Amino acid sequence: MTGFWEAVWFAVSVTVPSILLLVFGVALRRSGQVDAHFCMQASKLVFNYGLPCLLFVNLFGSEIHYGEQILLLLAGAAATLVLFFGAELYAWRFVPAARDKGVFVQGVFRSNLGIMGLAFVLNAYGSEGLAAGAVYTGVITILFNVLAVITLSRSGGSVWEKLRLVGWKIVTNPLIVAIVLALGMQALHIGVPKPLLQTANYVGNISLPLALICAGATFDARSMLKMSDISLQASIGRLLVAPLVAVATGLAFGLSGVPMGVLYLMSATPVAAASYVMARAMGGNDVAAANITGITTFGAMFSAAAGIVVLRSLGLM
Repeated sequence: MTGFWEAVWFAVSVTVPSILLLVFGVALRRSGQVDAHFCMQASKLVFNYGLPCLLFVNLFGSEIHYGEQILLLLAGAAATLVLFFGAELYAWRFVPAARDKGVFVQGVFRSNLGIMGLAFVLNAYGSEGLAAGAVYTGVITILFNVLAVITLSRSGGSVWEKLRLVGWKIVTNPLIVAIVLALGMQALHIGVPKPLLQTANYVGNISLPLALICAGATFDARSMLKMSDISLQASIGRLLVAPLVAVATGLAFGLSGVPMGVLYLMSATPVAAASYVMARAMGGNDVAAANITGITTFGAMFSAAAGIVVLRSLGLM
């Protein structure tokens, strides 16, 4: 029984800080202390500077266990592909409208790695987990973008042209650039002056709290009430099916401890905020995409905590 309550406390310590920051963002927005313009500008600051600095500092100063990382990345890629093809098959059979199919598929396989995933991992494992989560974020984000372009291209246009455009976005993505730079400099034993590294550390430390506050401030509770068949089905896939597939895949690859925890926590998150932007830009059902974001942002806090209790009780993370 002691083990169960220890697992419950671990789940609380992982999820509650993120929940409180989201609630803080909601309170700031309702009291008029922040507005949509502030959140938009702050989100750009986080994406372009805060998160890259956070990832660079943690990777540059960490000992990377490449053997464990390769297994984790292979498991993450395999789980993503299983979810993608499974969702495609389900959409082909049960989702009639073409502009809904891609939104449904993206809602199932595409998790929020850069904000919620990293926040969960940091709360659970500290800098050790964050280093693993950073590499995972960089590699799997590339896979997410390619698969998203493929599934959203039903609405017309050349898939190859869209892949070329997303390829350019990938190589200029600040998060990916920061990860590649940190790993390259570490491998070549290139040093960074301590004042610069400390400055990057200061900038990085503001990124996750600010991102979560903005996510709370922009959260639209009304979307919870607009549970169309597509948004509800995709949300179930994201909140329940995706974590189960990730755990099963992790077990198949022999993961346990921190690697299994990182894989689960990265999968037990809401749908990525970028899914709405991409769906709207590529002619998908952006209303359903927004609804999926709202439903999963609220629901992930409970489903993730429940999964953490189970996995922690079993000694898997």
